[in-house]
Amino acid sequence: MSEIVLDQVNLVFKVWREKKIKDILIPGSKRFNTFDSDGSVHALKDLSLKIQDGERVAIIGHNGAGKSSFLKMVAGIYPPTSGSLCVEGRISSMFELATGFEMESSGWDNIYLRGLMLGETPASIKSKMKEIGEFSELGEFLNMPVKYYSSGMFLRLAFSISTTIQPDILLLDEVVAAGDAGFLEKARKRLEHMVNTAKIMVYVTHSMAQAEAMCNRCLWLERGVLMMDGSVREVTSAYMDSINK
Repeated sequence: MSEIVLDQVNLVFKVWREKKIKDILIPGSKRFNTFDSDGSVHALKDLSLKIQDGERVAIIGHNGAGKSSFLKMVAGIYPPTSGSLCVEGRISSMFELATGFEMESSGWDNIYLRGLMLGETPASIKSKMKEIGEFSELGEFLNMPVKYYSSGMFLRLAFSISTTIQPDILLLDEVVAAGDAGFLEKARKRLEHMVNTAKIMVYVTHSMAQAEAMCNRCLWLERGVLMMDGSVREVTSAYMDSINK
């Protein structure tokens, strides 16, 4: 069984912040920033929830609400500052796809290295390298160091590697755009397959329509606080009402 369990989880970043002229000249200007008095950012506050097999969870909220921080914490990029986080199941993270690439190495070398980072064994990633290369449609460019790739080529390669793994838990931050129309259609179909076969999906989105179309549960975060947890229609309606007040 796959699951994500949070118990009184907090995520705090210590950020050095230089005092600016407006802080001196404009009384009260600090109330508009997101920093605590000690210069820290409290990205997630006292979160307690459980996500289980079969759930497709949308996370909504304004920019800076803590949505992406939640994904990165579940993925293991950020450890919780306090509280308990338990994640059971193989994770595939469809965000920050470029993490772990060696810019001086070739496309082929990066397929191998990135595959190992994503949990493949040397034997399993070697068996998948040809298919990954063909899916990327990069051809002879795979022999070149990736530092010479255009942004579109780089994203194609990263997407092709990341989606070769069949996860128990899929973490998705909006929909990835990765090239021309033909490749985008291939990418959409592969991503759709991952969504349909993953045991759990957590999807950060700004689109209420996408949340309702893809998910059966919704979390509304605001400044790191869980404002609401329930059905997608119920939570997105409350969120939109708060915006339109």
